[in-house]
Amino acid sequence: MKDCLFIAPRISKATYQELAENFTAIETPTWSLLLAESCRSIGFDVSILDMNAERLTDGQMLLRISNEDPRFICFPVYGSNPNSGSLMMGDAILLAETIKETFPNIPIIFVGSHMQARPNQVLLDHKGIVDIILTGEGVYALRNLLKLDYTVGAPELLNLDSVKGIGFIKDGNPFLTPPEKIVPQERMDIDLPGYAWDLLPYKESPLDLYRSHFFHAEYQHDKRTPFAAIYTSLGCMFKCSFCMINLINKNDNDSIGVASNYSGMRFWSPELIAGEFDKLWEMGVRTIRISDEMFLLNRKYYVPLCEMLRDRGYGEELLMWVYSRVDTINDKSNLKLLRDAGIKMVSLGVESGNKKVRLEVTKGKFEEVDIKDVIQKCRDAGIEPMANYMFGLPGDTYESMLETLQLSLELNTTVWNAYAATALPGSQLYKDCVDKNIPLPQTYNDWSFFSENTIGIPTEELTSDQIIEFRDWAYQVYHTYPPFLYTIEKKYGKIAKENILNQNKISLKRNKIND
Repeated sequence: MKDCLFIAPRISKATYQELAENFTAIETPTWSLLLAESCRSIGFDVSILDMNAERLTDGQMLLRISNEDPRFICFPVYGSNPNSGSLMMGDAILLAETIKETFPNIPIIFVGSHMQARPNQVLLDHKGIVDIILTGEGVYALRNLLKLDYTVGAPELLNLDSVKGIGFIKDGNPFLTPPEKIVPQERMDIDLPGYAWDLLPYKESPLDLYRSHFFHAEYQHDKRTPFAAIYTSLGCMFKCSFCMINLINKNDNDSIGVASNYSGMRFWSPELIAGEFDKLWEMGVRTIRISDEMFLLNRKYYVPLCEMLRDRGYGEELLMWVYSRVDTINDKSNLKLLRDAGIKMVSLGVESGNKKVRLEVTKGKFEEVDIKDVIQKCRDAGIEPMANYMFGLPGDTYESMLETLQLSLELNTTVWNAYAATALPGSQLYKDCVDKNIPLPQTYNDWSFFSENTIGIPTEELTSDQIIEFRDWAYQVYHTYPPFLYTIEKKYGKIAKENILNQNKISLKRNKIND
């Protein structure tokens, strides 16, 4: 009997449409790995079932559950992008419903950003399916749940009132126990002691069922696997209105969590993270994403880690990318160190080409930053800059979105990501939409940036449909732009260029909501 089986839900085709077949990433399930390692570090027997990587049928899943015979089942519902925690909920709920039909007495636990954003709503919407939610990060709450003496009976027989940081249905209504603390900085290495990589499935060699983003592998499919994603820190110091990343730090029971109320960062030691890289290296993994929102923010942590990776001789073979704000790229010596450590790409949040719009959503930051100079510094260091943009931010007009597109064409980065601004659950924009009765997605899948029913945030001058139509048009403009294609072929070869042209043939279907 296992104490807990962690299930990483599959992602349905509706989420990414035709892109799902060959072009989207299949990421390692970060929080299943972290929670599994945390629980087994104090003696619990746990396992991971990854529906997305293994492509199991429901019947195969039920057979695995029967063989594992878990006391608890936990769905960590997170993903590789900020919106993933919401868009993955639909598929996770479908799996939970199937499990309940066959195993009604196994308590099902859900943890993730959507639970942190709307705890009461999740409990109300999924009565009888989701027995328990973890209202915050969940590390200590889950450990304390597993300590309960429960091996047989029904979930309602559990003594849940004594466990902090959880929610459940009590007397027919949502009930939240007092908040549980998040793992403090001084206990990060102790209570979240790494990743349970050995619990992940594989076909022929470790992590070969996982694949990177298409652009991460320089637009070449054969570089995409084996692949892993890893955090070196949790959270972010900033309070951007469109972001919900800091829900990971939530430590209260607000019915609508707003991430900007919980800004802050916690770090693992460089030594522990270097040890995780050693494990991945031994498993043959060379394509790695560092998922931190602000990897380059704190020199105390990222400099010694990069020095360790460089000194181990990993740098030349690793193909890594990291995130950074544009205002943290200012030191050429640091960029050289990053490159020597194996970081070949840095993803920059440019957001908007219009200064007024950009300052509004980033709370006055970037005012004096020369974005073109930052891009050039990266290139001079041998690191390829990746640019991220958003259309439909508060204050955006058709003209300001054209400014953003024009800036992106001038920067001509080898990676261009752009989305319609969306009110992600947990962001300030989401709460604003709730307060103003602005339409929001009606199904979980429609939180995807690529679904047929994606709903952006209307601005004073633009409808959601107009913004999404502009985003999809801008994508085609950029990815058929001759200087971009020339740059790709020159840097990565003809095959990479042809792969991009093949991806461009896939047109997203969009349903209009304003008709």
